[in-house]
Amino acid sequence: MDIQVGDLVIRKSHGGDIVFKVADIFVDNTQQTHCVLKGLHLRLMADSPIDDLERIEAEHLRNEIIRMESIHNETLRRVMVRRSREREQLELRRAESTKKFSFFDLPGRVLHLDGDEEYMRMCLKTYSQLNIEAEGRWVEESKQPEVVIGLLEEIRPDILVLTGHDALAGNGKKEKEKDISDINNYRNSKHFVAAVKKARTFEPSRDDLVIFAGACQSHFEAILSSGANFASSPNRIFIHAYDPVFIAEKVAFTPINKTVDVSDAITASVTGVDGVGGLETRGKFRLGMPKTPIK
Repeated sequence: MDIQVGDLVIRKSHGGDIVFKVADIFVDNTQQTHCVLKGLHLRLMADSPIDDLERIEAEHLRNEIIRMESIHNETLRRVMVRRSREREQLELRRAESTKKFSFFDLPGRVLHLDGDEEYMRMCLKTYSQLNIEAEGRWVEESKQPEVVIGLLEEIRPDILVLTGHDALAGNGKKEKEKDISDINNYRNSKHFVAAVKKARTFEPSRDDLVIFAGACQSHFEAILSSGANFASSPNRIFIHAYDPVFIAEKVAFTPINKTVDVSDAITASVTGVDGVGGLETRGKFRLGMPKTPIK
């Protein structure tokens, strides 16, 4: 069975644990044909000999989509339940003199740079479902440091997301032999670090511009040290395509006079504490009044 660019495949040597899309096909120095793979729902990039790949059947794809949509919808549900509870608490705290007025919400605005075009579309749809104003740009990970300042000047967001695909490459070494402290052993972590550093020359304050950066197995410590508020991946595991969105949502809807509860923000992600982490950060949500009546 011929494997072509765009095919959805699994790796036989890994027991078919992850569904990938074939992004490129190349011949290495030993004249073996390899494929560049991008995770269908995980922000992972990998290489594989073409002989190790197998196209997935329609039933397999259907089950994978159902499983991932179920995770996505359950996370959305939890977010909306949390927001409803927080709004009820806010209403209870309002002074009697202001209860006759209608209020409007102004959550933080997001600029999201993603190295994967399909993930960019998926994330923008989710921002819309979460009632977050977001601008998205499809930018290769290596090009993000070049364009980030210009986009920050143009869009002036409250929250910046820098993501795409990554992996702990390790120059062909087995997983346990890879030096996780060496940023050169990662496919794209150095690009995320460079982009965060560029963004911090534009806005040094972690409270004025909140940054999430990273993807699957990214160098968590290096990205945080470069100036990010949140990053992946503390335990070098795979993260879900929507993890950056749900972290951004928590920041966008936490009031500006409060600090984002780091544990709550991480719990709001799909992957959890093994996949994402961060620092105490001030929220970006503002409440306004009065709300203009709609006639």
